[in-house]
Amino acid sequence: MTVNAVATEPVARLLGVTKRIGSKTLVGDLTLDIPAGQVFGFLGPNGAGKTTTIRMMVGLISISRGDIVIGGRSIKTNFEEAVAQVGAIVENPEMYKFLTGYQNLKQYARMVSGVTKQRIQEVIELVGLGSRINDKVKSYSLGMRQRLGVAQALLHRPKLLILDEPTNGLDPQGIRELRDYLRRLCREEGTTVFVSSHLLSEMELMCDSVAIIQNGKLIDVRQLKSEEGAQAHGREFVFEVDNAQTAQGLIGGTVKDAGGIVVQTVREAIPDLNAKLVSGGVKVYGIKEVVVSLEDQFLEMTGGEGIE
Repeated sequence: MTVNAVATEPVARLLGVTKRIGSKTLVGDLTLDIPAGQVFGFLGPNGAGKTTTIRMMVGLISISRGDIVIGGRSIKTNFEEAVAQVGAIVENPEMYKFLTGYQNLKQYARMVSGVTKQRIQEVIELVGLGSRINDKVKSYSLGMRQRLGVAQALLHRPKLLILDEPTNGLDPQGIRELRDYLRRLCREEGTTVFVSSHLLSEMELMCDSVAIIQNGKLIDVRQLKSEEGAQAHGREFVFEVDNAQTAQGLIGGTVKDAGGIVVQTVREAIPDLNAKLVSGGVKVYGIKEVVVSLEDQFLEMTGGEGIE
């Protein structure tokens, strides 16, 4: 029972966080829980306050009002204890390019207590740099530098890994590799990943949940991977038929047009519904799930504004 209670406790909480510079409010009264053990996305149009929020989370800028609690420790009152639970890459990872990847990790390990050679090797394997870790960083591609940055941020086993636009400049292969490493990180290390990105399609593939902000205000939090929710409440399916009115009379739903109806149900019920239509004399030409992409949801909620 205790284990379950711990597992459901948010790894970080933003409590009425506000950032003002002069008369301008960059982030206003932002309250958000970041669940443990997830890849949690952070989306917003240009100037929404994503990077400002991240900078407050890692202590690079002060909080005007409110508080941020990480692992039960307040950024305001217990800064060192709170930040000790965080690994972060804000903008681009900075490395000594004339040193090898391994030497860079050793340099960072000297600044953090308790990092062993075994732990260095673990993170190297986790991010897939084993074959190139002894090469100089100046020979690394941008994607490899990003992976080395993630390895560095993970050395002290943080509860929360914060990545600000980590896919910037990466090619499709690099983006896919990073996505796979982050998913693996959650699964194998139990680390929560808080990631901002402008690539909505990648966020949809990468994240368990996303928070969307606009003008420094939280608009919504969406759970993207929720089989339990889908099983409980059902999904929407379009039945392409020859007579929508007759089909609606047989299985319910909403008439989409003369050749289709939309039915909210669980996947397991599809064969029975199809059988009812066929036995009722309705021809079924196709059945497909209605999928609303994260991009469509984002544009609907933000009024079509651009993204960073």
